[in-house]
Amino acid sequence: MTDKSTQPRVLIFDTTLRDGEQSPGATMTHEEKLEIATSLDEMGVDIIEAGFPIASEGDFAAVSEIARLAKTAQICGLARANFKDIDRCWEAVKHAKHPRIHTFIGTSPLHRAIPNLTMDQMADRIHETVTHARNLCDNVQWSPMDATRTEHDYLCRTVEIAIKAGATTINIPDTVGYTAPRESADLIRMLLERVPGADKVIFATHCHNDLGMATANSLAAVEAGARQVECTINGLGERAGNTALEEVVMALKVRNDIMPYQTRIDTTKIMAISRRVATVSGFAVQFNKAIVGKNAFAHESGIHQDGMLKNRETFEVMRPEDVGLSGTSLPLGKHSGRAALRAKLKDLGFDMADNQLNDTFVRFKALADRKKEVFDDDLIALVHDSATNAAHDTLQVKRLRVICGTEGRQEAELTLSIEGVDHSIDATGDGPVDAAFHAVKMLYPHKARLQLYQVQAVTEGTDAQATVSVRLEENGNIATGQSADTDTIVASVRAYVNALNRLILRHERSEMGYDTKGVSYKDQS
Repeated sequence: MTDKSTQPRVLIFDTTLRDGEQSPGATMTHEEKLEIATSLDEMGVDIIEAGFPIASEGDFAAVSEIARLAKTAQICGLARANFKDIDRCWEAVKHAKHPRIHTFIGTSPLHRAIPNLTMDQMADRIHETVTHARNLCDNVQWSPMDATRTEHDYLCRTVEIAIKAGATTINIPDTVGYTAPRESADLIRMLLERVPGADKVIFATHCHNDLGMATANSLAAVEAGARQVECTINGLGERAGNTALEEVVMALKVRNDIMPYQTRIDTTKIMAISRRVATVSGFAVQFNKAIVGKNAFAHESGIHQDGMLKNRETFEVMRPEDVGLSGTSLPLGKHSGRAALRAKLKDLGFDMADNQLNDTFVRFKALADRKKEVFDDDLIALVHDSATNAAHDTLQVKRLRVICGTEGRQEAELTLSIEGVDHSIDATGDGPVDAAFHAVKMLYPHKARLQLYQVQAVTEGTDAQATVSVRLEENGNIATGQSADTDTIVASVRAYVNALNRLILRHERSEMGYDTKGVSYKDQS
């Protein structure tokens, strides 16, 4: 039997707070960033890319505070290839126990054309900026953005320059997710063989998921010699996202026989942080998502159910307990009390304070009266809905009545509390949702534009809860609101109002001089 303690380590570099937050509408508050960073540190992530300090005052403040609070993880900031970015990055991370500067520049022909640099000019800039970063910090990571579409000779040249200038980690990004696994592995092998000094640094891989191969490409790079994987929780990130942390970690754990590499991730914390990131980012996890999706450990067909009853390994390659799910069942209904609800929520990864539990319990009782059976996913939706409906919000839905059908125009009667004062109105529209949204806009005039309206059933059946996501944009600010209810129209209006409340809060903070956008410059490294 293989001794796992002697197996090579693979470092996990999480960029949820940087690349993940660059997903349109996924901007997190300062407090949410600190919460996620703390969870990443506790679960054993080796390096946390906390943000892009030059992008905004908000990003700088978040990276700085995360650097001060981190206990074991290296804290990294991103910087473009110029002294101003690098200096700002160092100011943000320098108080960390283990700081890191990550600087990058696009090396492919397409990216070289943007700053209009010749190969020699870019080579000089790489040498100057990496040297500057190393003079500030002894832990420097360098990335040739769009490396997988860079000429091999030039890529080798630039990597060698970065190593000689003091880079300790060389990250090879597949910025547009174009590479296939064999190409990913061949590229790492080529660099290790051809670049002088390659054996003295750590090679990393950063793969985007445009063609759905990010995790496969990352694992292929590891097999070829990469010893750091850049990833995000739930695969969050630009466009189709990134390599998902949970997929890489669990693949290495489950298939350690053919991929004998170790990480220090506490996998039992995966499900809890996955759900929390989904809540704060507004990006729901798809049902069939590997590891953390609703159906990842669900079995519906009779053959599968029979096999699971006889031997769980028949249809599961990992245990639910390995990622933080409970292996036992605690049925809940309208006769259940607070103690049962608290125990069930704890099994699902939610350790709630008394006031949070009380609010969720009231919602649970109301739901249980309307449903024959309350499922795990119903409870998760209740918790998320509680987290996004604050009593101190400017706008609160007090009453809604909708008239719809085949005859006449659809009508919505809405009472909305605005700063504690109730206002009511009747509005019509092209369908009940349109009428209800029109009523909100009549009561609270605004210029926000609806970018996304998405309805997703939480469980099965005609009495299922619906989770509604609404994304609004106003003057460059994007806000996402979510709500869940057995009445889809009610959930829709609450989600719409939640998004408006976020925009109102950002507007108020902007007037007070606070940064409200988080990331104003977006890269694809």
